[in-house]
Amino acid sequence: MAEDLVADLKTLIVARLKMEIEPASIDAAAPLFGEGLGLDSIDALELVVGIERQYGIRIADAEMGKKAFGSVNALAAFISEKRSAK
Repeated sequence: MAEDLVADLKTLIVARLKMEIEPASIDAAAPLFGEGLGLDSIDALELVVGIERQYGIRIADAEMGKKAFGSVNALAAFISEKRSAK
């Protein structure tokens, strides 16, 4: 389940941000922002919308976003945690 979620998230990131890379090439443990994948705040907003639409999970504030968007693995853990809390 978790591996499927990580793969789905990589695909979502590439699709939402119109990146010209293969989803499998994203290191799930690498930071999404800064030196990792190099995303910026506009990318973050696009991902928040995508995650809310696809998973029905709301990212309420910047603090929650920082925790959730640490890496693909962190995002998968965040989504899994929110799903199990429902």
